[in-house]
Amino acid sequence: MKNSIGKMLKICLSLLLCLALSGCWNSRELDSLAIVMGYAIDKSDEEGLVDMTAQVAVLSDGGSSDNSSSSSNTASSEAYWNITRTGSSIFTILRDYTHESSRKLYSPHNQVIIFGNDLAKNGIRDYLDFFLRDHETRLNVWILVAKDKASDILDVKPKLEKIPAIGLSDLIEDQKATSETVQIRIRDFLERLISDTTASIAPLVEVIGEGKDQIVEMSGTAVFKQDKLVGELNKTETRGLLWVLSKVNSGIITVEAPGGTADLEIVSTETQVNVEILDDGSITAHVKITESGNIGSQTGSGDLSKTDNVKILEQNMNDAITAEVFSAVEKAKELDADIFGFGDMFYKKYPQQWKSMKENWDELFNEIKVEVEVDAKLRGSGRIVKPAYPAEEE
Repeated sequence: MKNSIGKMLKICLSLLLCLALSGCWNSRELDSLAIVMGYAIDKSDEEGLVDMTAQVAVLSDGGSSDNSSSSSNTASSEAYWNITRTGSSIFTILRDYTHESSRKLYSPHNQVIIFGNDLAKNGIRDYLDFFLRDHETRLNVWILVAKDKASDILDVKPKLEKIPAIGLSDLIEDQKATSETVQIRIRDFLERLISDTTASIAPLVEVIGEGKDQIVEMSGTAVFKQDKLVGELNKTETRGLLWVLSKVNSGIITVEAPGGTADLEIVSTETQVNVEILDDGSITAHVKITESGNIGSQTGSGDLSKTDNVKILEQNMNDAITAEVFSAVEKAKELDADIFGFGDMFYKKYPQQWKSMKENWDELFNEIKVEVEVDAKLRGSGRIVKPAYPAEEE
């Protein structure tokens, strides 16, 4: 009896192991896919339509036959292939690509989605829906806005990468070094988009130069009202915004220094924002920024190791940071766009009062008093203490 039970158990175990060896039912071979690295979406010349460019990585010629299309042969000489189609929606355009591409477009490796300026001004909500709904699209894809046409960005060959979309993704990552450009993934953009008051933002990108000298450059921040582009922040205003959002990672601030100027490196930061409704009904937002940094370089012969001179540098750093924050506040009020998320903060802290504030938040936002408190400290000066070329003794 025991032997029979043991045999039955072995048979059942063998059958279960066979199920594990069956493989993936929906697997697809690599040579049957066109791996997309970036999408660019522009307003079409035809009313109500959009032009979408997909940048596909060309991994190899895939053993294509002699009668393959001329476009495929052209693509095989490059590391990428830009394929553009026109349609009424993203979904229909993706299906329409099959008229030109012999492989199905595959999006899980997509790095960026770029919206053209004209399209962004008209609204991009309808063109985000597919990327949020489709199971192949990752929610950590970078969102960007082009100062002109989005497709132009994918046409510029990077100097250090073979595929423009990858170079652009790396460029966005590197913005942490200056904190003068926002970094927004599709999930972050959606979070702001579904808010009743917080304005969406995205990095601005543009083509600089002509011909072979063209480069792609990050050039500030695009500001949306709902899903429509309403303006932009320059690099200084962008860092002012990032101070409030506690997303300044690094950067350089040049300030006046005894005997010349000094470049101060931002090493670490922390920001706390407290909103308050005062007894007279007015509203305030208190922004407290704590920053520590190093002396990166200096011009002139002032001895910055002296305690009094260090205090001067720290005060100048405080003033510079404060000025950046207020530059962002002024621009946000000019655009009637709560890019800081103050409205959501009031909602969380004062849920009852918010019911009456919500309807006229645009007006209240323009009246909000922003108070900025900065505590900047210098922690080091590099390998030297005194200037490289001290003043000559008289």
